[in-house]
Amino acid sequence: QVQLVESGGGSVQAGESLRLSCTASINIFRINRMGWYRQTPGKQRELVAAVTSDGGIIYGDSVKGRVTISSDTAKNTLYLQMNSLKAEDTAVYYCNAVNIGRDYWGQGTQVTVSS
Repeated sequence: QVQLVESGGGSVQAGESLRLSCTASINIFRINRMGWYRQTPGKQRELVAAVTSDGGIIYGDSVKGRVTISSDTAKNTLYLQMNSLKAEDTAVYYCNAVNIGRDYWGQGTQVTVSS
């Protein structure tokens, strides 16, 4: 069982930055894959960024060049640094962990970007 707790969401102006954090209940180096997804009402959840245990990183096309995913294994925390935010980045952001074939999700954190 993996529990994930997100933080760092909020309301910002377009062009500003935010850093989201996701703290896991187990050592994150044990987790096969961790990532960030986002969802807006009426739309499917979409990948923002993900990192695998072997260091592979994937970014969603809509955020490439503006976000960076990173982790601190000592703190069991995954980060998402988002820069040059746009109104279309407004969404609930979810932390995800895939471990031993099971999916785990955090409760989500709202990001609102005003233009």
